[in-house]
Amino acid sequence: MPLWLDARRCVANVAAPTLATVIRLPRAARLTCWFTSWAYGRCSLDDARDGAVADDAAHDVLGLDEQPVPLVLALGQLRRRGAERATLALPVPGDLVGLGGPPTFNTSALDAGEAVVLPGAGLGLVPSVVGAGVTWRASAAEDGTVTDLGAAEVHLRDTLRETTTRLVDLDVARWRPEAATELLGLRRSHGEPLAPGLPARAQRLAALALRCRTIAELAQGDDGGSVSSYEVGQRLDALRQLERSARHALVAACSADPTAAG
Repeated sequence: MPLWLDARRCVANVAAPTLATVIRLPRAARLTCWFTSWAYGRCSLDDARDGAVADDAAHDVLGLDEQPVPLVLALGQLRRRGAERATLALPVPGDLVGLGGPPTFNTSALDAGEAVVLPGAGLGLVPSVVGAGVTWRASAAEDGTVTDLGAAEVHLRDTLRETTTRLVDLDVARWRPEAATELLGLRRSHGEPLAPGLPARAQRLAALALRCRTIAELAQGDDGGSVSSYEVGQRLDALRQLERSARHALVAACSADPTAAG
């Protein structure tokens, strides 16, 4: 069954324009994959900076020098400090996926909901948004555990099927037909959301994870037509499992080794 038909069972009372605006990589995911792409020679330094900044005004990094360092210069400093690649962390309470410590860094990353870890440099970056700009704070960080790309893909697809089945069995999902066209368009337009040079399998997994995560997060804001507290609880549990699996898959995709077979 196509993903957008699965989504009909998952998305409840969500207007199409909302979906169109929220499917995008988190800032830490952008910086992770563009840093790795540049570090492996798959893109230029300017392209890496532009890809990470996207439509933000500017990105600066604190903690590498006495003064804030523009991102384009910070990337070079991080390489000189031994950073070989980057990995992503998208932690939530009780699930610190992508983090390895120390506790102070984990706490900062958890507060932000995202972070970049730089194996080889012993550093991590946590973003904060100030107006239209972003400031990354560099501090000591240990390498985090990232799920294998293949295992993450299998788990996400299994969870998507299970979630769909549970919601159909409960018969608690409503559907707004006018959103079908938008969902189909999103399915077609996000084939390679990551930086160039990452494996094709990582690109495909990231696209699927972004859609599943968005569907799950938006659908949790509505009761989906549930008629009892039990149905509400069961529906939320199914959607939260889908969101967790999608989050882990996105971490695995963005953290993928560019030299891996894809």
